[in-house]
Amino acid sequence: MPRPVNARPTPSPARHALFQWRNAVFATFFVNGLGLASWMSRIPAVRDRLGLDTTQVGLLIFGLSAGSVIGLILAAWLLARLGARRAMTLSMSLAAAGLVLMGAGVSLFPSAPFVFGALAVFGFGIGSLDVMMNVEGAAAEREVGRTLMPLMHACFSLGTVMGALGGAVASVLRVSVFWHLAFIAILVLGTVVAAVRFLPLRHDLGDDAPAEPAGSWRERLAQNLTVWRDRKLLLIGMIVLGMTFAEGSANDWLALAAVDGHGFSNASGAIVFGVFVSAMTVGRVLGGPVLDRYGRVAVLRASAAVGIVGLILFILAPAAWLVYVGTVLWGLGASLGFPVGMSAAADDARNAAARVSAVAMIGYFAFLVGPPVLGLLGDAWGVLNALYVILALMVLAGLAAPAARPAASAARS
Repeated sequence: MPRPVNARPTPSPARHALFQWRNAVFATFFVNGLGLASWMSRIPAVRDRLGLDTTQVGLLIFGLSAGSVIGLILAAWLLARLGARRAMTLSMSLAAAGLVLMGAGVSLFPSAPFVFGALAVFGFGIGSLDVMMNVEGAAAEREVGRTLMPLMHACFSLGTVMGALGGAVASVLRVSVFWHLAFIAILVLGTVVAAVRFLPLRHDLGDDAPAEPAGSWRERLAQNLTVWRDRKLLLIGMIVLGMTFAEGSANDWLALAAVDGHGFSNASGAIVFGVFVSAMTVGRVLGGPVLDRYGRVAVLRASAAVGIVGLILFILAPAAWLVYVGTVLWGLGASLGFPVGMSAAADDARNAAARVSAVAMIGYFAFLVGPPVLGLLGDAWGVLNALYVILALMVLAGLAAPAARPAASAARS
């Protein structure tokens, strides 16, 4: 019987599975951003509840950074040992547990050392998951055959927008940090557990490890470590380093910088953070077509320039509206560095998973270690003056932009 003219063709099972894989990665990016921003948006409330000064807030955040760095380092081992599905479920389970424990240490029995430990658990979970979801995202992008990494990171940014808005609403309604973070923990864990079922089983990530010889995962891990000798990959890491330092520092310090540096209220500080992550989201949603038209190098250089102008406006703004303008430009400038770095790292498909993992480790190291450093500098120089460090790193990222040129384009040049 002939198919009706207006009927849509049914996608093949393989194509349908590819769409499910892509959507599962989108969902994972979203809830990871949601969980992280939910914590970030409550930092002023945590500071007030625990009675901390700027240096102590920086030291508290170092718990998140320390746990995340350990997670980044062990992510490749977890992938090689457990495979993507089990490793990602384990990572998000730890992140969810950390959120609940953080809330308890703030609202139920206020204790800065306990919150520090909970942040380390949370950091390990999100740090390792970040590497894993970028590895999966780069693989899905190659299979789909379209530029998807900016859109995937837009899902992360959309998650941070929702987390920031939720934090602002929770702050206005005086919802305790515990109940807020406990609800988010249940939501993000349930989403990831549902999503990982749609990830394909892949031999290169050890998903069929039980049927392999005992030494096979060790061989995969040893092979993954060889990519650190690639000079071009390290320059791509420099791009990601500067851009993610700008993003991560905003996540931790933007709300406080607006409150302490420009006299905003706690609720208004959360709104400023929401403006930043909204600008990040817009930049990433629109980034794919812009990259296809103008190329990675030109877009990265323009992004660095826009981010630098935004930082200068935010730091020196004499009026509240200029703070918002600077925040928008800062967010737009930092939006594409990380996803473009992931795509550039995956250009070499022969060892793409290891290369993406290495660049993700560099990026998230800056994303998570940079903010505590800014806290220490902010206590000595003032939180606004400490932001000049971000400006210097964005200059370096712009200078390193040619390393992201696709291999075929570099050969023609």
